[in-house]
Amino acid sequence: MNLSIVVPLFNEEESLVELYNWVRGVLTPLNISFELIFIDDGSNDTSWKVIEQLGAEHEQVKGIKFRRNYGKSAALYSGFEAAVGEVVITMDADLQDNPDELPELYRMIKDEGYDLVSGWKKKRHDPIGKTIPSKFFNWTARYISGIQLHDFNCGLKAYSKQVVKSIEVYGEMHRYIPILAKRNGFSKIGEKVVVHRERQFGVSKFGMERFLKGFLDLLSVTFISKFGKRPMHLFGSMGTLMFVVGFFSALYLGLYKLYAVYNHMHEALVTSSPYFYISLASMIIGTQLFLAGFLAELVSRSSPERNKYQIEKKVNN
Repeated sequence: MNLSIVVPLFNEEESLVELYNWVRGVLTPLNISFELIFIDDGSNDTSWKVIEQLGAEHEQVKGIKFRRNYGKSAALYSGFEAAVGEVVITMDADLQDNPDELPELYRMIKDEGYDLVSGWKKKRHDPIGKTIPSKFFNWTARYISGIQLHDFNCGLKAYSKQVVKSIEVYGEMHRYIPILAKRNGFSKIGEKVVVHRERQFGVSKFGMERFLKGFLDLLSVTFISKFGKRPMHLFGSMGTLMFVVGFFSALYLGLYKLYAVYNHMHEALVTSSPYFYISLASMIIGTQLFLAGFLAELVSRSSPERNKYQIEKKVNN
């Protein structure tokens, strides 16, 4: 199988037949064998009936239906598990992603050796309430991850089979799959400007809350990438720094008080100074952070995946 196309969807009954016909019309003349995997994320319209009908008429169509709505990340994870193609491409079901982009994305993975190619909707047909926050989060993701992509959230992405079988997508992590891929050693990440079409059917399924969730997940994936197997390096360093600052601040206040007493200087009680309580709080917080790092280290050491690494090749094994 050359290509697996994973399409998560929620209430997209109007567009599914047109999407399949368009994909088949693009790939068949190029002799690219493909499977189209629809992931019905708990739709309450007739989307699943349409998928069943397409599957009965065309062997390339496969479908997975969730009992309820779990979210796009869960749909992609299930689609990645089911995919058997050498190249895997994800796209949305609302026809805003253009199937004419598929051959070039496939070629970039197969011929140019990219691990992942992300689409860039340079010209978007979305309201300003989506485009401006999206630009901010893309800038934040670039800054934190060091991956120079303009559009992390574009649903049109191509992957080598190795990538999708090596990453775990959960929560709202579908926005940051390039970061997950890089974390697992797939560093050849490219970008392609793609056509973004206006929505023809239905309405957007994402509200403003996705930006808050996306930001929190960005923090999560960044923390896991850098400190997932060594949490003590983060919490221990912060805790030690805060404790040392608090300790020497309190020591200075104590020594100064002794100096004042020795020289018969009138000086207020140490406990009347706000700096004493700031120093005390700093030492307490520092101790708590250190203990949090220690406990996190114990949990990490007990994980069954603590010595699970991405091995690319072996010789004589």
